[in-house]
Amino acid sequence: MPASNEQELLIEVKRGSHDAFRVLVQTHMKQAYDIAYSILGDHDDADDVTQQAFVNVHRSLTKFRGESDFGTWLFRIVKNCALNRLKQRKKKQRREVELAIANDELVSLNAGVATTEDTRAHVERALHELPTLQRAVVMLRHMNGLSTRQVSKILECSEGTVKTHLHRGLKKMRDRLQYLKDGVP
Repeated sequence: MPASNEQELLIEVKRGSHDAFRVLVQTHMKQAYDIAYSILGDHDDADDVTQQAFVNVHRSLTKFRGESDFGTWLFRIVKNCALNRLKQRKKKQRREVELAIANDELVSLNAGVATTEDTRAHVERALHELPTLQRAVVMLRHMNGLSTRQVSKILECSEGTVKTHLHRGLKKMRDRLQYLKDGVP
């Protein structure tokens, strides 16, 4: 969407136009979802976070000064919502592990591991085994096709940091997926 059209939509939204806000949401929904999913690795959480981010955007749109692109501002909000959800999830997981240990149910944590998965599932698993920042960079650069500069603005880090995390993340994925290339499950 051209910047002038987006600026017009933002003006309309600030005036209270629900239709204009709907257009903004439709324009940015996929990328917002992809960012949330790249951080969280869970479709339901990514849906929830994306919705929450748009609610936050709607509530605070009057504070948007236009010093950056609307998309960049939105994606920072998505990133922050996703990181907050990740923190909540980790706290919940810690509590669950503590309960499992206290109840001698640690063995149940290993149940349910699938033995036959297609290549895509292997790639997704390798992706989600990456540290959060590396996973986000790989997803944003390679799956969303954003530039290094765009990724650095969204993640609020330098372009050099983006390149480093991209290199390390791709190397880890190659190492973890080498068995697919060798034909060994």
